[in-house]
Amino acid sequence: MTASLGVAVIGAGMAGKAHAAAYRAASTLYAPVLPEIRLVAIADVYAPLGQETAKRFGFERHVADWRDIAAADDIDVVSVVVANALHREIVEGLLAAGKHVLCEKPLSDTIEDARAMADAAAAAAANGTVARIGFSYLRGPGLAFIRSLIDDGRLGEVLHFSGRYWTDYACRPGTPISWRYQGPAGSGALGDVGSHLSYIAEYLCGPVREVSGGRFHTSITERPKPLGQVVGHTGGAVSDETAPVTNDDYASFNAAFERCVGTLEVSRVAAGHPNDLYVEVFGSRGAARWSQTNPGQVEVMLHDEQGDLAGYRTVPLGPAHPHYAGGWAMDAPGVGIGQNDLFVHQARAFLEEVAGIPEAESLPRCRSFADGVHNMEFLAAVAESAAQGGSSVAVA
Repeated sequence: MTASLGVAVIGAGMAGKAHAAAYRAASTLYAPVLPEIRLVAIADVYAPLGQETAKRFGFERHVADWRDIAAADDIDVVSVVVANALHREIVEGLLAAGKHVLCEKPLSDTIEDARAMADAAAAAAANGTVARIGFSYLRGPGLAFIRSLIDDGRLGEVLHFSGRYWTDYACRPGTPISWRYQGPAGSGALGDVGSHLSYIAEYLCGPVREVSGGRFHTSITERPKPLGQVVGHTGGAVSDETAPVTNDDYASFNAAFERCVGTLEVSRVAAGHPNDLYVEVFGSRGAARWSQTNPGQVEVMLHDEQGDLAGYRTVPLGPAHPHYAGGWAMDAPGVGIGQNDLFVHQARAFLEEVAGIPEAESLPRCRSFADGVHNMEFLAAVAESAAQGGSSVAVA
């Protein structure tokens, strides 16, 4: 095992801060087997934000150009958390420089670029360089518990899946235009939060086979141009000029998976639902559901309950459930967990792999770039279905 690992994050926005905070906390989880983690640099072209983020999370320095990260001898591990269209150039440059890379989802803004990135990752792997994509919700103990209920047969044969991811960051017409609102159909709500919901669905229901009933809708067709820097989902001063929104505020579709069929719905204009991820799995022996609004619990219904007690029971998550024991300073039922914690577990898993800790002794590995390509192919099939009026489309 190496003596230490130097870490950098490229992108200092909302998700970039989550990665920075995660690296800071990753060595505090589970047994203390990681090497020393050195928080070296935050890269962001917007210097005030990059400087503030570096200082806030204890990184040694801020740089404006990602190439300085690639060239730095004291950096081993890099998270790439910038606009999707920038991923390929940065990731390929980092891999060529021998850096281990954790890239935010989706892998890129086009399947062609994503496939090229996967090829670069495969070539880098031959030299021992690790490239992974961040599917953070796979770290959730609640979802892992539902998966265990499926795998051990307690839910019986899986019959039906229902999932939604409603957000409201775009529900105000005055929210300024940014890269999030410009791109082809499927790169809006579907590419943003639908990418999460789709890999969760496959995690629970098995590989997707085909999609149908694809429907997109752009609810707010124009947005004002900003007068300053747009960071994450923030607002700010805007001009009188507007620019067209070219991608989807809302998307829905049906899917056939290896285990069952299901319906999925995503929105960025669901007022009153700031971050409402909800999944429910129905089986021949019962059902289970989980919500990001209450991530510390799972609701389970089993057919073997007494007739006068039939219905969902609330199960507080605790050390008896996956990824929980040792995962937090207070790993007791009812203490509470949240989305930020999932980034910490993700960073921990990535650092364990880079450090050479055997897979059997680690958290589940982060997903590969090939998985990231598949996720984009899944979403592309939804876009094709929508373009064809909802017809069925096979997923490779």
